Amino acid sequence: MLFLQYSKCSTCRKAKQWLDDHALLYTDRPIKEQPPTAEELTLWYRQSGLPLKRFFNTSGLLYRAMQLKDKLPAMTEEEQLQLLASDGMLVKRPLLVTDSTVLVGFRPADWEKALLNG
Repeated sequence: MLFLQYSKCSTCRKAKQWLDDHALLYTDRPIKEQPPTAEELTLWYRQSGLPLKRFFNTSGLLYRAMQLKDKLPAMTEEEQLQLLASDGMLVKRPLLVTDSTVLVGFRPADWEKALLNG
């Protein structure tokens, strides 16, 4: 599993603790220092089945500063993926990628269903 997170994010810390508490092995990747590439994001977005908007950190300062709420609807999927890849702080976190699933954000019930009951 690949666990993309931001160390100053309290939700990411909770997710990491959850993974550790369940003795799940993962590769930890700092999203700010090592942001996902457009290729990775494209693959994960398609694998997840989620709308692309779910991959954006809509509560983030950068998202607000760039006024993306108004700009995203006019952008193509490719432009949105390139934008996400341009700065890890635009990406919703934590992001957990396995062979069979992509989890965006941390909802313990969803993670339990995907990782423990699968």
